[in-house]
Amino acid sequence: MQIFFKCNGEWVHQNEHVSEESLDESSGLKVREVFINVTRQQVEDFHGPEDYWCQCVAWSHLGTSKSRKASVRIAYLRKNFEQDPQGREVPIEGMIVLHCRPPEGVPAAEVEWLKNEEPIDSEQDENIDTRADHNLIIRQARLSDSGNYTCMAANIVAKRRSLSATVVVYVNGGWSSWTEWSACNVRCGRGWQKRSRTCTNPAPLNGGAFCEGMSVQKITCTALCPVDGSWEVWSEWSVCSPECEHLRIRECTAPPPRNGGKFCEGLSQESENCTDGLCILGIENASDIALYSGLGAAVVAVAVLVIGVTLYRRSHSDYGVDVIDSSALTGGFQTFNFKTVRQGNSLLLNPAMQPDLTVSRTYSGPICLQDPLDKELMTESSLFNPLSDIKVKVQSSFMVSLGVSERAEYHGKNHSGTFPHGNNRGFSTIHPRNKTPYIQNLSSLPTRTELRTTGVFGHLGGRLVMPNTGVSLLIPHGAIPEENSWEIYMSINQGEPSLQSDGSEVLLSPEVTCGPPDMLVTTPFALTIPHCADVSSEHWNIHLKKRTQQGKWEEVMSVEDESTSCYCLLDPFACHVLLDSFGTYALTGEPITDCAVKQLKVAVFGCMSCNSLDYNLRVYCVDNTPCAFQEVVSDERHQGGQLLEEPKLLHFKGNTFSLQISVLDIPPFLWRIKPFTACQEVPFSRVWSSNRQPLHCAFSLERYTPTTTQLSCKICIRQLKGHEQILQVQTSILESERETITFFAQEDSTFPAQTGPKAFKIPYSIRQRICATFDTPNAKGKDWQMLAQKNSINRNLSYFATQSSPSAVILNLWEARHQQDGDLDSLACALEEIGRTHTKLSNITEPQIDDADFNYGRQNGL
Repeated sequence: MQIFFKCNGEWVHQNEHVSEESLDESSGLKVREVFINVTRQQVEDFHGPEDYWCQCVAWSHLGTSKSRKASVRIAYLRKNFEQDPQGREVPIEGMIVLHCRPPEGVPAAEVEWLKNEEPIDSEQDENIDTRADHNLIIRQARLSDSGNYTCMAANIVAKRRSLSATVVVYVNGGWSSWTEWSACNVRCGRGWQKRSRTCTNPAPLNGGAFCEGMSVQKITCTALCPVDGSWEVWSEWSVCSPECEHLRIRECTAPPPRNGGKFCEGLSQESENCTDGLCILGIENASDIALYSGLGAAVVAVAVLVIGVTLYRRSHSDYGVDVIDSSALTGGFQTFNFKTVRQGNSLLLNPAMQPDLTVSRTYSGPICLQDPLDKELMTESSLFNPLSDIKVKVQSSFMVSLGVSERAEYHGKNHSGTFPHGNNRGFSTIHPRNKTPYIQNLSSLPTRTELRTTGVFGHLGGRLVMPNTGVSLLIPHGAIPEENSWEIYMSINQGEPSLQSDGSEVLLSPEVTCGPPDMLVTTPFALTIPHCADVSSEHWNIHLKKRTQQGKWEEVMSVEDESTSCYCLLDPFACHVLLDSFGTYALTGEPITDCAVKQLKVAVFGCMSCNSLDYNLRVYCVDNTPCAFQEVVSDERHQGGQLLEEPKLLHFKGNTFSLQISVLDIPPFLWRIKPFTACQEVPFSRVWSSNRQPLHCAFSLERYTPTTTQLSCKICIRQLKGHEQILQVQTSILESERETITFFAQEDSTFPAQTGPKAFKIPYSIRQRICATFDTPNAKGKDWQMLAQKNSINRNLSYFATQSSPSAVILNLWEARHQQDGDLDSLACALEEIGRTHTKLSNITEPQIDDADFNYGRQNGL
């Protein structure tokens, strides 16, 4: 048997053959194997119509046999993949397809997939398929499928790695089931119930969308109040019985007890002797009965005669002035009761008034007379004009109760010119000639209806501040279209509030108007409104309201609700609101429990009286908003008042208990206080709704000698069963020696309107880099949602998700909250905490940022 090789149609020389023979153990036949070596050089030198090939030919006496042709080629594997796999972000249970086209090579490369550098075995995981044209297919994505995927190609020459593709499997947030409705928050009457749900079924993960909709729902509820039973009136006495007793009964039906109320206490039946103990069971002498009857009739006749004479004398007597306390003639805060007299009486205060024996009025006012001659002037009606809404009732020898009359004390006819009208606040000092009395009149000052400021703003935006009121408006960069400019105004209503409270609702802020109303903005602007509610606990239900063009107020949103139309961020002393339309806005609060607290600012002012020995103290309790206190300061400047002590904060509870203001520790033998004014009490309703007008109480002190120039005392302001504050007065009554206490810091009123970059704390170029970084969804969740969280914005994130640049809106809110801060520490700390593992944040310090902006940011810790 002969075996030879034939390559490319030519026989290979026999010397190049290598032959081996062996014996097949199973068949006993002889086996011959023949080899030849083909070198790379031989293949490269060959130029033919087809690849280099070789064929084996064997023959013997039985015949000839040829093998198939074997091609010999040079092996290689190129470096670059024809298609690298691309990263994907897919929802959970979605399909993932990663395409991979390996580099060209001979022989063709085999493909293997790696996940996080570990080989993927599709045979062990039925959810993964790698057989389809080198592609990786994950049928239903799981959270564990997130990772970095690499396509590995290899043949006998080399191995090649593709670029890694990051696969993020995200989870959109889903609401949990609603909780059960809570119990009604009140045991009796109208209240509310709420239920809540959380965005935890599942929670947003790996940049998934936050749940849409409200997390809290509230409904009103009415709890049936227990009604205690009450007795009806007693029935008439029954006929006297033979036992000399008669009965009467009553029923527990006015009303009957219901809803668990208590049954009436006491007896339902009563009996007594009907003959005053003279019980005669058997009458033998009828003349005794006649005697007793005659005596009874005589007694009744005498009593009727006495009553008639008394009434006749009263109806024909003259009525004059009844002064409750004679000290009223010497000044002080006193109470007078003037009884209307008949026509012709010389003591009549106003002869034009017609007599009315049924009229009695009580009013008060500080009165100071310069000498006894002035007492004659007390007959003039101008001295005793009543304040339209104040009444003073003497409670004891040392306490006066000051309150607002719910209805007019005078029920007779008004006569033109008899009484002054209006309820303007404040005191004015009058120095008339010829011994005209000095009078402090609450209606003597003109009332300002509003504070107002304006500024012209364009595409660069800016900030409009109402000096010393806590009210400001932030117009973001780009909110106004380019080449446009608007004159924007802002005002505060200082007159009677147009928002009328409903039920227990209380106005917690000033009414702030910003405009023009027809102006449109492309980015929400930030309006900051101060409020006086203590929001440290959940005892308030606070609402943002807007006045319509028809003058009605409608609710925009509740601070706790989820909304995509606007956003409210409630701080301890102010509310920052993101809005897209101008108008008139205000905050109202509905106390949920008796523990709801209003923050009041208490302050004491002092000034000399007309009498050189007298000194007046005025104690104010106003809502703790800068604009409310500014109104007090403005009125006091008109009358020469001096702030004697730093104002303090008083927490006033909604528990219906009144407020007491008293003067303590007056130096004996140096000063004395006028009678009836040491302690004054203000009803709860007057304090709780004090936003209507500044509440104050006046105290009049008198020196014993003109040499006394120093005054020290304490002013105690306390709520019954509530909080208490002490104002320590230590002052000189001489203006030249008095230490001045400033009303407001000056920096707030220096620049009411700032436009362009100087109005913002964050330089525009740095702001752009921050927005570009955080607006892009991040696999680790380090996007705008974390920026909001680090800036204490944890609620209603769905509002920011609807904005074109959530990060820009968050930074606008940061600008509004920190307009009084002097640095960027809070924002810098938030960025540093997020950026420890965020590689993109390093780009903020790249040279594209303006040098001046970069130095500014570095100096402020950014």
